[in-house]
Amino acid sequence: MEYSVKELAELSGVSSRTLRYYDEIGLLKPARWSEAGYRVYEEKQVDLLQQILFYRELGIELREIKRIVCDPSYDQLEALKGHYRELEQKRNHLDQLLSTVRQTISSRERGIRMSDSDKFAGFKEQLIEENEKNYGKEAREKYGEDTIDESNARLRDMSEEKFEKMKALEADILQLLKEAYATGNPASKKAQELADKHRQWLLYSWKSYSKEAHAGLAEMYLADERFKEYYDKAVQGGAQFLKEAILNYVATE
Repeated sequence: MEYSVKELAELSGVSSRTLRYYDEIGLLKPARWSEAGYRVYEEKQVDLLQQILFYRELGIELREIKRIVCDPSYDQLEALKGHYRELEQKRNHLDQLLSTVRQTISSRERGIRMSDSDKFAGFKEQLIEENEKNYGKEAREKYGEDTIDESNARLRDMSEEKFEKMKALEADILQLLKEAYATGNPASKKAQELADKHRQWLLYSWKSYSKEAHAGLAEMYLADERFKEYYDKAVQGGAQFLKEAILNYVATE
């Protein structure tokens, strides 16, 4: 099958203007140009457009999509399997949120008290899924399956009050990182306050605390680009500073 811009737009639900833009940026080139000077798309381009739309649905920016699909090692079948897993996770999260809403409605209609843990089940499940997606592989390799499973279970069972405190503490850490970084000294009082806040935050999901595990996590923050990016967003060089602050903290605590 061959398609013009208009025909592919109608088939896919993507506007003709968007298809032309994808051509301009090198994301989706037509198979060829007709003698009349019109873009012509074939099955290969149709399949690629499907992949692009999958990635777009998952919230990935066009620049990153282009980098992925233009990689010589890009495997469409493996990508489809990945899309399937991602969409399953999204569906599971939506199912959890729907269940939470249903329970809330039912509890209010019938006057039955709903546990604090149940009220926040959907939101906590989303946090667990995001952590597993972004850091799960590395964390499980470093700390073991049982430790991470136990950490997830602790989060699922967390009360509303503790969950809100944990989220607030996470925000405090990012703000304190900026203030501590301004001192230029990872051994400063402010930096050690930062490291201690970080310890407190870890204990919401860790069963027990150890200096070795804390130091190991700090090393992981710098070694893994995803961890590094999270803290560097708060302040450039933040991941390196936090690591040094934690290493000072565990050495002197």
